Amino acid sequence: MHDPNSPWWADNADLAEIMTVDELTELGTGDIAYIKPIKARDLREMFPDVPPLHDNMTLYALLNADGTPILLADSREAAVANAFEADLEMASLH
Repeated sequence: MHDPNSPWWADNADLAEIMTVDELTELGTGDIAYIKPIKARDLREMFPDVPPLHDNMTLYALLNADGTPILLADSREAAVANAFEADLEMASLH
């Protein structure tokens, strides 16, 4: 049965013949990025070398399409500017 919250092609068994899991994982890597607000207390997992910060501080991580961290900024605008300078296309996540 088709999930109404996913695209019609998501249930297509033929999709596996078009792209491998590795190809799908690499889709957009280096070209597409997204910004994720993140609390300082949650940074250690993404950025192990980050210095101690106030736990409730919100920072903005610019992430590659595959979730690899690119940079950490203190404002969303700074993260967007860096993405623009690097010619990255921004994806919107919901």
